[in-house]
Amino acid sequence: MEHIPGEIESKKKRSIINTTLKIKIYYEDTDAGGVVYYANYLRFLERARTEYLAAKGIDVAEYHNKGYFFPVIHVDIHYKKPARLGDIIEVTADLVEMTHATVTFRQDIFRDDTLLVESTVKLVCINTGGKPRRLPPEFTSLLPVK
Repeated sequence: MEHIPGEIESKKKRSIINTTLKIKIYYEDTDAGGVVYYANYLRFLERARTEYLAAKGIDVAEYHNKGYFFPVIHVDIHYKKPARLGDIIEVTADLVEMTHATVTFRQDIFRDDTLLVESTVKLVCINTGGKPRRLPPEFTSLLPVK
């Protein structure tokens, strides 16, 4: 899986700033039928979330080194149509909800204007001992806390 150079963009959608990441589908991303293996969509979603945060000035690796970890605790995903070998897909990431310790993203995957995957992904902020902790203060500028 390779990112298309220069193809990370932020745009206005549903009145929330989102990030769109373009990804080309390679043979390694597909199953024997030439369609993207279902678990690989989760990898694509992860990359788009990371790019969303980077575009907001949040370096996930830097926070990792400071003892902040952001594991996924819930995924709701609906596979509508397959992506295929050679396709260029667009993976979106919209931050839609934040509490003191969790962030929830709405993420979609498109090929051109065709919706392939719809998902909601919830992450929790934890410390090095695996216990929930408050999100870093920089996160509060992204969306009002509920």
